[in-house]
Amino acid sequence: MFRRTTRADREFREAQRAGQAMLAMHAEWPLPEAPGPVAAPASAAAVAAVVPDFLPPQFRAPSRQDVLGFMMRWDLPLVIDGEVHACHCGAYRNWIVFNMRDDSVWLRCPAGHEAQEARLDTAWYNRNSGPVDHFHATLEEGLRHLGH
Repeated sequence: MFRRTTRADREFREAQRAGQAMLAMHAEWPLPEAPGPVAAPASAAAVAAVVPDFLPPQFRAPSRQDVLGFMMRWDLPLVIDGEVHACHCGAYRNWIVFNMRDDSVWLRCPAGHEAQEARLDTAWYNRNSGPVDHFHATLEEGLRHLGH
């Protein structure tokens, strides 16, 4: 009742043969030469002197001391303690949320007004933000990246 048709069997066998031919082709490629044994350095200082940094500087993430804060977009209305938060200019959506190094959270409306929001904290920011995808040298670069 659940038997494959002859055509399906033939297609399955052809796919198996093609896969085996591909594996055989890769098995014929020459393998790179293995490096010879390396003598172990005598001390940790010698290791630091011999081994360069793993990543070049342009690929390293900044340390926590180098980062003044994090920012993210918040396009929906921001609801805090059951109320929709609004700026004094009337804006209530399209916020930029800043999480500063001193664990304070600041909000910036589309008009550019900024205010600290004491009801939000770093834990709220971490629950609602995604992974960090860019680091910016200036605030203006970050705002441009987020579309403000």
